[in-house]
Amino acid sequence: MATLLRIDSAALPAGGSASREVTQAFQENWLAQHPEGTVVYRDLAAEPLPHLDAVGIGAAFADPSTHDDAQRAAMALRNELAAELEAADVVLIGAPMYNLSIPSTLKAWLDQVIIMGRTAGENSSVAGKKVVVVASRGGAYGSGTPREGLDFAAPFLQGVLGALMQLDVHVIIPELTLAKVNPAMSELIPLAEASREQALAEAADKAKELAVLVAA
Repeated sequence: MATLLRIDSAALPAGGSASREVTQAFQENWLAQHPEGTVVYRDLAAEPLPHLDAVGIGAAFADPSTHDDAQRAAMALRNELAAELEAADVVLIGAPMYNLSIPSTLKAWLDQVIIMGRTAGENSSVAGKKVVVVASRGGAYGSGTPREGLDFAAPFLQGVLGALMQLDVHVIIPELTLAKVNPAMSELIPLAEASREQALAEAADKAKELAVLVAA
């Protein structure tokens, strides 16, 4: 059975989050192709992970036989997250832009799951695994926009997931998500709706494509 690891990090719940809407659409289309498949779900807003601290960092570089209770507990969490990632056939990450970057909850997951010599580095245990990132944002940050060059969310994730962990990353970007609630952006509502529809369609197509790929 194919396994989808879905990670949501939006602070807002379903119904108020653009990234959650798109990750849900991806999951539904995935399960339509794989009704017998498994979805492992982590809602990092509802159940945030602890930030990586000195104990967790030190435990990763120390001989396990020398670990004290705190190091064993820290490493148990890191190993659990790494194994979860390694077992997935496809990974889906909802990553809304907060203050030009990713939510701190998602950064905490990344810091915990990135283990040099295992999930990251030259011989990454997750190299080549397909990852779909839904990088939603309230405004527009593409070429020619006033905020061009200020997107530190999607490029960061492409670097960490792609270059460091050697995952195969595909990014879906629903943008202008604040147009309906910000009067100053009201004239952008048609563009926002078009971006939303495009993101939902792209999520559906990508889910079907990857479902077929992993089933082959």
